[in-house]
Amino acid sequence: METQIKTKNFGAYIDRTIKVIKQNYLQAFKEIDVDLTTEQWVILDSLYQENGVSQTDLASGSFKNAPTVSRIIDLLCKKGLTERQRFENDRRRHKIFLTQKGKMTYEKAYPIVVGLREKGWQNLSDEDYGHFLRIMNQIFQNFEVKE
Repeated sequence: METQIKTKNFGAYIDRTIKVIKQNYLQAFKEIDVDLTTEQWVILDSLYQENGVSQTDLASGSFKNAPTVSRIIDLLCKKGLTERQRFENDRRRHKIFLTQKGKMTYEKAYPIVVGLREKGWQNLSDEDYGHFLRIMNQIFQNFEVKE
């Protein structure tokens, strides 16, 4: 038991929290008949804020690796929520755009997301949020692979 206290098993708490957040999002999306995962939502949200960006930009902005983002975009394209368009001067790269259906899906889900974010932050202050970000960023930096 003493070892657990010394090593601060924070990973289990992070994992537990992520699981319950994802479950709540999936259930809320299901209730409004929106077929999205939390990972797909992150990409839709990024595109709604800045439509027509490269997959590379989406990956860096969503903290996901390029192959993962590519798979998510494939699924979103199959659902008719996004589309790829080639860069004019580089046939290997694509810009990703929300379709009209993608925009409508985003706008339908957005109020639910806001409500879930508010639920998650109940009984916590802006100061708590600052501490949370500082702590999460520090843990990330502690594990980040330096090249």
